[in-house]
Order: sequence, then structure tokens, then C-alpha cells
Amino acid sequence: MDLNKNLLSIKNWNSFLSCFFIWLSISANAQLKPDVLNFEPFIWKSEIPADCPFQKSETLTGIKFLGIKSGFHYGDTWYPTWASNDTLYSPWTDGSSTRLDGYREESNSGDSQTHNTTGQGVIIGNDPASLTAYSIGLYRSAAMPYHGRYPCGSLIFNGVWYYGTYCLDPNGQTKYGDKTYNWPWMGPFVGFRVSKDYGHSWTECPPTPEKALFGETGLNGFPVKIGSPHFVDFGKNMQYSPDGKAYLVAHGADISDPKPRFWNDSWITGDQIYLMRVTPTIENMNDRSKYEFFAGYDEKGKAIWSNDFEKIKPLLEWNNNMGCVTVTFNAPLKKYLMCVTDGGNTCAKMNTYILEANQITGPWKIVTYLKDFGEQAYFVNIPSKFISNDGKTAWLLYSGNFAPDWNGMKIIANPPGSHYGMVFQKVEFLQVK
Repeated sequence: MDLNKNLLSIKNWNSFLSCFFIWLSISANAQLKPDVLNFEPFIWKSEIPADCPFQKSETLTGIKFLGIKSGFHYGDTWYPTWASNDTLYSPWTDGSSTRLDGYREESNSGDSQTHNTTGQGVIIGNDPASLTAYSIGLYRSAAMPYHGRYPCGSLIFNGVWYYGTYCLDPNGQTKYGDKTYNWPWMGPFVGFRVSKDYGHSWTECPPTPEKALFGETGLNGFPVKIGSPHFVDFGKNMQYSPDGKAYLVAHGADISDPKPRFWNDSWITGDQIYLMRVTPTIENMNDRSKYEFFAGYDEKGKAIWSNDFEKIKPLLEWNNNMGCVTVTFNAPLKKYLMCVTDGGNTCAKMNTYILEANQITGPWKIVTYLKDFGEQAYFVNIPSKFISNDGKTAWLLYSGNFAPDWNGMKIIANPPGSHYGMVFQKVEFLQVK
């Protein structure tokens, strides 16, 4: 008997059965089909504020919405990572999501100090208008001494899933002048739990909320710099990483801010963008000493990298106008595209803008400013899997309108189809002719 040949046959048979049951479940479950809406295409009028610190892009002049929206009414916090098996995997939370068997799983990342739940999901397909998306389980973790623990940076590389979480609501108070703020709302980035089987089982994150990976807390009025980091999307299995390293961007704030706003450093607001990188291995991801932090530029304008977290410097700054940040490398255009959402007071209308750069360290230039995008869109990102072969079209992914009637302010769907859950909008990047 050829044992190796028989083992291979068993593996192939198990793979066939797995694919067959997935196909059978998908065929029988209409809830797994996306909600698609068509509308008249339009170019979003860019309304760049006068104090914007970024120069206008000389190559990309705006975005056109192509009149097709797709998505699912499943939770939020969808940040897909493109694995080598051609499947997208993503965190999700705060809502419900359908499993293959039709059961709706409920996740809530902010209801307990000890039993917060975050979900892991799968997105299958090459066209957002005909995707299949479903949950593959929930994970419980403690947030103490905070009151919430949410998903953020998520990466699958060489078959290993690194799933990051951060904390919210440290109840710290800071006094400025005659006013006392419950500020910041953002707690620390904790670290990564790890899965070797695409999210079906996990090894717990070694760092804890009390002893977070980068030593930040968010307690007693001290804002964090790395609160909710997200991996730069370098394509399938990080194929376009310039050096084989994983890069992360995060929004944060600084205690020296002379004009802090309400919820100055929150899940969706901040003043600065920070950048770091690491070689992605199970041994490295939760080891602070293995990270390099962007630490400014030298006299020749070349980026400085440091292993000392205390030397970290902002990659970008715009006081009271920054927030959740994601970056995707558009390989056909050879451009990095950054989506930043300024969440205002965190519950009303929100603004999103898109920046571009030839290098991850900049210089970054503004492509368009989408005032009141959503009108309450957040967690905006551009999944690299859905960028066209020429790089000119892509799909924006975001969640939206979780508080559609905030203190009497009616939030509408703009662009059409914006809703709470997973929203895809097909767009074209307008270029200089």
C-alpha cells in the first residue's frame, strides 16, 4: 500500500466534501445572496475644507459612483483580508450574521467587561454583486478595565490568520480650561489572536487590555496613538508588499493638542495617522520588539524607522479632521489609496476623504473629500480583490447609518443604498486626461 497516496486521496475527498456541503448550503439559503441596488451614476462633488493640509493629486481628480450597490445587512466592522486560497476573510461585530446553516449569530463587542464577542466571517466570489458572505463563528474575550473590545487589524498570510482587537471607553477624564471631557474614548490596541485553520479555532492573544502590546492605555486622559490599527491591503497573500513586511496604519491623538474636540480620540475620530511594520510570523506579531515605527524623515526626506515606540511620529496630521484609516495598494495604478473618516461627534454625519501616494511613507495628496458621505459611513476600505485589471474601477466597502435619527438629525442614505451592515459601492477613479 502507498500510504502517502492514500493520505492524499483522503485529503482530496475531505476537500471535495467540504466544497460540496458549502455549495449545498449556499444553494438552499437565499439569505446568503447580496442586496443589490441600481441608481443613476454620478460624480461626487469634492468639498475640500480650506484648512486641509494636503496638496491636490495631480493624477487622480475624484471618484464617480457607477450606480450599483451591493451588500448584506450583517453587523459591521468588515475589513477583508485576501488569503492565498482566493477567499476573503473578515472580522465583524455588533449585530447578527447568517451562518451557512441559516442560523443568525449575534455579536456585541461593547456589552460587557468580561464577555465581549467578536465574529469572524467569509466572503466568497469575484464580483460584489453576486457574493456569498456568512459567519463562521464568534469569539469571547475580556475588556476589563474597559467597557468594550472590538475588531480591527486583520491579516491572513501563508494560511495564518492574525485577528487584532482594541478597547473602548476607559472612562478617563481630562480638564481643559473650565470644561472636563470624558476623553479619550479610545482604549489601547491589545494584540492579535491567531488561527491556523482559517478561523475555526484560535490561540488566545498573549497581551491583555491591562498589558497591551504597545504599552498604551487611554486611561486618565492620555490619548493613544495606536488604538485601532488596520493592515495595509497588499493584495492576495500580501503579494505586493514592497519588502515582505506587513504594514499597519492607525489613527490617534496627542496630549499636547491645544484644541481638543468632543470625543477627540475615539473609534472614529482623531488628529493623526501613524504607521508601523513587522515581518508577519506567529512569533513576531505579539512581540513589540519586532515592530518598526515610522519616526519621521531625515534631512534628505527619507523615512526613518525605529524599534523604539517612544520615537514614533505621525505620518499625517490634521487636527480635529481625522479618524478611522485604511490603506490599499492599487497595483495597476501603482498607487497607495488611503481612506480616512472624520466621525465628527461620533454619531451624526461623517466625512470621508481619499488620499493617494506613490510610496507608503508619502507624500500623500488628496483625491476627493466626500462631505457627509453615507451620510454616516464609517470603516471605509477598498478591498484589493475587487480592483479592476486596469486599476480604474474598484468597490468601496463600508458600514453606515447606525444612528439614523441622532437628536432629531435625520440621516439619509447618500449614496443610495447606504445602510447598516456590509455595503459595497462600485466607483471609478477619475484621472487627469
